[in-house]
Amino acid sequence: MPAKKQRDEHTQQIAELTADLQRVRADFENYRKRVEQEKTNAGSMGEMKSIMKLLPVIDTLERAIAHAPADLAKNPWVQGVMGLGKQLEKSLAAMQVVRIEATPGTPFNPELHQAVQFDEDAVGEHEVIDEELQAGYLLNGTPLRHAMVKVTRR
Repeated sequence: MPAKKQRDEHTQQIAELTADLQRVRADFENYRKRVEQEKTNAGSMGEMKSIMKLLPVIDTLERAIAHAPADLAKNPWVQGVMGLGKQLEKSLAAMQVVRIEATPGTPFNPELHQAVQFDEDAVGEHEVIDEELQAGYLLNGTPLRHAMVKVTRR
């Protein structure tokens, strides 16, 4: 009888140790997944912060290009600045950053656009963009910065 009792105790200990091992494995797997997710989130946050710091530079460059005198359009320096603008657009596209559509006549979407001016005298049923005041951008389909727009009704 003592041998059977000892065997039962060993069997019970083995079962308890096996259950403990399974819990430790599950905890470690959950920990590994959580750390991997945190690393991914940290990378995304760093990318987003870097892009946000770059957007004012892009805005300034776009204003400079828009105000370039027509008689200097063929000037190599002006062409170089325009080329820089195109290169920045390609770099943003490679990072999955897309400009929000905000051309005049585009329907106003509060999820993508921030109305900073509204034409109170306009008559109509639909709110549409009258003018883009500052470009907005999406990062992987999520608004990074809303487009600032003037809205009217048509």
